[in-house]
Amino acid sequence: MRIAIAGCGQLARMLALAGWEMGHHFSFIADPGEGTDCVAGLGEVVVWDEETPFAALFEALGSPDVVTVEKEHVNVNLLEGLAEYCRVAPSPDAIRVCQHRGREKTLLQSLGIDTAPFRVVEDAPSLIAAVESVGYPAFVKSCELGYDGQNQWLLRDTAALDALADQMDALPPLVVEGAVHFDRELSLIAARSLSGEIALYPLAENRHREGILLTSEVPADNVQAATISQATEIAHTLLEHWSYVGVLSIELFDEGGKLRVNELAPRVHNSGHWSQNAGVTSQFTNHIRAITDTRPGATNPGQFAGMVNLLGRAPADELLEAADVTLHWYNKSIRSRRKVGHLNVQSADRQQLQKRLVELESALYPDGETL
Repeated sequence: MRIAIAGCGQLARMLALAGWEMGHHFSFIADPGEGTDCVAGLGEVVVWDEETPFAALFEALGSPDVVTVEKEHVNVNLLEGLAEYCRVAPSPDAIRVCQHRGREKTLLQSLGIDTAPFRVVEDAPSLIAAVESVGYPAFVKSCELGYDGQNQWLLRDTAALDALADQMDALPPLVVEGAVHFDRELSLIAARSLSGEIALYPLAENRHREGILLTSEVPADNVQAATISQATEIAHTLLEHWSYVGVLSIELFDEGGKLRVNELAPRVHNSGHWSQNAGVTSQFTNHIRAITDTRPGATNPGQFAGMVNLLGRAPADELLEAADVTLHWYNKSIRSRRKVGHLNVQSADRQQLQKRLVELESALYPDGETL
C-alpha cells in the first residue's frame, strides 16, 4: 500500500522504516519551512499550503491508500480534504480534539474519565477567576502547541498570577489546571485496527526533566490489577468513542492506584519507543498494521525494557559498545533540549534494568546538568 504521513519528524521516520519492512511505500506532507532531514530518502516530500487544491495534493502524494499523522498539530481542513479521496486514520475529529487541551479535557470528562480540575481562559479576568477556583499551585498551559515544557507556567502565588495576567492580551487561549498530587506518571500505548481489534502495551512509568520525557520503564513497577483494569477501561472507552484506527497514546497520573488522564496523543509516542527492541511488535509497526487493517502484533515483552532520550546530545562511543544498548538516531542537528535520538535497553531483571537506566542517564547528563 501507499501511505502518506502528515509531518516529517522523527516519528514519521520511524513509521516509514517500520512500514518499509512490510512492503509499504510512503510520501510525506510538509508544512512550509518544515525540516525534512528525518525522512530524507524515505519517500516523496510534498509541501502543502492552503492554496494547494486537495486533488492536486493527493496526486502529488502518489494517490495514497491511507493518510496518517505523526503529530496532532495538523491542519484539520487538510485531513478532511484528503478524506474525500482516501481513508484518513486516525479520524480528523480525533485529531481536532487532541490538538486542543480544552476540547480534549472536556471530552474526557464527558466520557466519565477523570482529569485534573481545569478551566479554559482567554483573558486576564477569566485567568484570575480560574486560578482562584482551582487554587495554588496552578498549572497553566496553552490550549495548542504547548509541549516539552514550552508555553507552560507554574503559578505558586498572586505575584506569578499577576505577571501572567499582564501578558494575556498577547497569549492564545489557555487551560488552567489544579494541582494533582500524583505518585508517578504512567502512559499507555493502545492500537486499534480498522476491523476493531485492540491491542494494549503494558503501562510504562515515565520520568521527566525540565518538562521533557527522559526515561521510560516497562512494565511499570508495582501496578495493582485494579489500576491495569482502569487503564484498560479508559483506553477502550476512547478507542470505541472514535471508532479509532491507529495508535492512541494516553498519559496518566497515578494517585495511589487511581488514574487521571493528563493528555492524549493521537499517534505513536515517545514513551512507546522501548517497543522497538523488546521482542514485541513495535508501536510503529502496530500503527501501520492498524491503518492497513492488519491484526495487531504482540505487545507484551518477555523482558523488562527501558528507553533513555537523547536531548540535545549524542552518546559517547563507549555507551554504544555495551551489548544491551541500541541507538535510534533521528538525523537531526543537535541543539539544546532537542530530541535527537534515544537509547533502548532490556534486561531479564528489573533491578538491573533500573540500574542501567540510572547509569545511562548519569553518563549522558552528568551531575544532573540542565538540558
